[in-house]
Amino acid sequence: MENQKLPNATAVLILGILSILTCCCYGIISIVLGVIGIVLANKDVKLYTANPKLYVNYNNLKIGKVLNIIGIVLGAIYLIFVAWAVYTFGWDAMQDQAILTERLNEYFGIK
Repeated sequence: MENQKLPNATAVLILGILSILTCCCYGIISIVLGVIGIVLANKDVKLYTANPKLYVNYNNLKIGKVLNIIGIVLGAIYLIFVAWAVYTFGWDAMQDQAILTERLNEYFGIK
């Protein structure tokens, strides 16, 4: 039999890259893309474990899965940071640069 490529390996790799690139979009897009990539990767891992000699691009799948995990972690960290900033400084400060500067000065004790 001829070697085949895993059906979702390229998509998992692309989703992993996009997950890392979009981690600064409040973290939400990164987490969603990362979870989709992990789900697709797990489907392909099951295919590969059933018949490992049939597929050739398992390394791309592993790299994509790692990138998706990194994207999820970065997105979660950024989402937690944004939630902390909104909780600490308030939503109005996040919308207005002058108010944010004033509250940052208060927070750090700068006069």
